Amino acid sequence: MNQINIAGNKVAPSKVVCIGRNYVEHIKELNNEMPDQAVIFIKPNSAISNEIVSDANEPIHYEAELCFVIEAQTITAVGFGLDLTKRAVQTKLKEKGLPWERAKAFDKSAVFSDFLPFSGEIETVSLQLFIDGELIQHADYQLMIHKPEDIIQEVNSFMSFCDGDILMTGTPKGVGIVNQDSTFLGRVYQGDELLIEQQWKVL
Repeated sequence: MNQINIAGNKVAPSKVVCIGRNYVEHIKELNNEMPDQAVIFIKPNSAISNEIVSDANEPIHYEAELCFVIEAQTITAVGFGLDLTKRAVQTKLKEKGLPWERAKAFDKSAVFSDFLPFSGEIETVSLQLFIDGELIQHADYQLMIHKPEDIIQEVNSFMSFCDGDILMTGTPKGVGIVNQDSTFLGRVYQGDELLIEQQWKVL
């Protein structure tokens, strides 16, 4: 089982619960319809990775997201995550009304920083993604259509979170192609305080 790091402790999530179309500007940049309820999909444990891998034959897009570890149906840790997506594959699947797993659930498609135990005010949490030194994406609680607490309640209406599962809360505008040798820097803030900073060199 693939693991994540929470303050030095290794945890193996059973799954990653992902939210699509949770930021208005991202919906617009992909010309998607505005959903009338949260768009929920799953990445398996086998998708979890601590490295970013590009693909010269099939371009992969990055989507930076605020991520939370769930225990006893409560947020217990925060981290930075990348939902890696085979956008061309996803587009074809959407056009045919088919599930997204081939585009979203492949191996190494859920890249995470270390997680930090968290019990503060979630309304103050925000995220930044820099690529090669340039700020590319910014996300915070206020910009989310569906807030994490509401998402947890909705998911629990039909599916259980196991302790240690991860919630990925959706990406803001600014998605693009993962290029080999690029440097990704992810940051998570609580107010003005930097909680997490992690860097990756794309393989």
